Amino acid sequence: MTTNPIDFIHTLDAAAIPAPVLAQAKLSLRDLIGVAVGGSATRLAGIIRDHAAEDMPGTMPILFDGRGSTAAGAALSAGMVIDSLDGHDGFNPSKGHIGCPLLPAMLALAHGDCTGADFLQTLVMGYEFGARAAIAQHGSVPDYHTSGSWGAVTGAAAGARLRKLDPGQTRHALGIAEYHGPRSQMMRVIDHPTMLKDGSGWGALCAVQAVQMAARGFTGAPAITVEEAPQVWGDLGRRWYMLEQYYKPYPVCRWAQAPVEAILSLRRAHGLAPEDVARIEVETFHEAVRLATNRPRTTEEAQYSTSFPCALAMVHGDVTPAALMDTALDDPRVLRLSEGLEMVESAHANGPFPLKRLARVRLHLVDGRVLQSGWTEPRWDHDAPPTPDELHAKFTALAAPLGQTRAQAIADVIDTLETRPLDDLRTLLARPI
Repeated sequence: MTTNPIDFIHTLDAAAIPAPVLAQAKLSLRDLIGVAVGGSATRLAGIIRDHAAEDMPGTMPILFDGRGSTAAGAALSAGMVIDSLDGHDGFNPSKGHIGCPLLPAMLALAHGDCTGADFLQTLVMGYEFGARAAIAQHGSVPDYHTSGSWGAVTGAAAGARLRKLDPGQTRHALGIAEYHGPRSQMMRVIDHPTMLKDGSGWGALCAVQAVQMAARGFTGAPAITVEEAPQVWGDLGRRWYMLEQYYKPYPVCRWAQAPVEAILSLRRAHGLAPEDVARIEVETFHEAVRLATNRPRTTEEAQYSTSFPCALAMVHGDVTPAALMDTALDDPRVLRLSEGLEMVESAHANGPFPLKRLARVRLHLVDGRVLQSGWTEPRWDHDAPPTPDELHAKFTALAAPLGQTRAQAIADVIDTLETRPLDDLRTLLARPI
């Protein structure tokens, strides 16, 4: 198989994709759609759907809305709706998320006659391309940029394939997307959480426009991360990064999920009630310590927090979307533990980051005892992945607002997508919730 990334975009086919890789792509596709349903209830989602429909009017269906927008507007909206609930799959080496900018660009750029098989093969290509684009970019700049930055190049690669651009046009699409992609500062939004999130929607919009411009003859090559980082691209078709994605059991930043697991483990092992705990101490890596909001006023602040999800885990034994929104943010039992939580940066946890996200928790009990966990990692990493049944249960819970019949229809279509037209899925995704 070719290791030339531009050739790979257009030549990867079903015969070259191992069966486990294709199966994993379906799991990620379903997971992204489930997160989109869950995210549709956020205020962010309502604002961005209205923006796409009213300020960028067109005929491309807006995800779970019923109205239309331009292709770029639909991609922007879908990317931000998925990103509005921080529960989608991710990639440890890049500290980011491939699928969130990729899938919206694909849905916006796939022609009406696109087959499900073509779409799935493009999705696999996109994950493989996106993993390497992310590694290349992070290796070339000191700043930590959002997923939308390299996600723009990734979405453009997928769009170039779906729109059947020639190799020259593809080079320019990648270059346009790299140049105009949102090099947004991730740690700024960690320190000051807002609806900007991970830049994925803007990356998807940029990808769509880059493909459309390149198809008209606009020039922008080269994409430096693609053409000047050969060490990153040499294992295409041999190492399948599709199998190295993590999934999230909880819809909060991945950096907060290790201490959540540690708290849940101690809670179960000792039969604790929240009233038994005087305060919580979390020892973890620098970036997780930066998730410092302990009294969130918005769901964005709650999702980009370490202390609030930890307090939720202690009070409720879980971290659910409903607990991160609206009046749930004012729960005095949760706020007591969140506001009193102490964060300690650890060299032991800093060392293996970002490939591993470690945390250790100490629960200081009201009776004077101190319970300490071991060093804990988040659940559902690629080397200890969730079972298909666990991911299906996650999808079922998130997709409940669709109703059981429609949610099951989406799952069934994805399971057999290689035998169907893509429109079988798009029709189910276009109707409002």
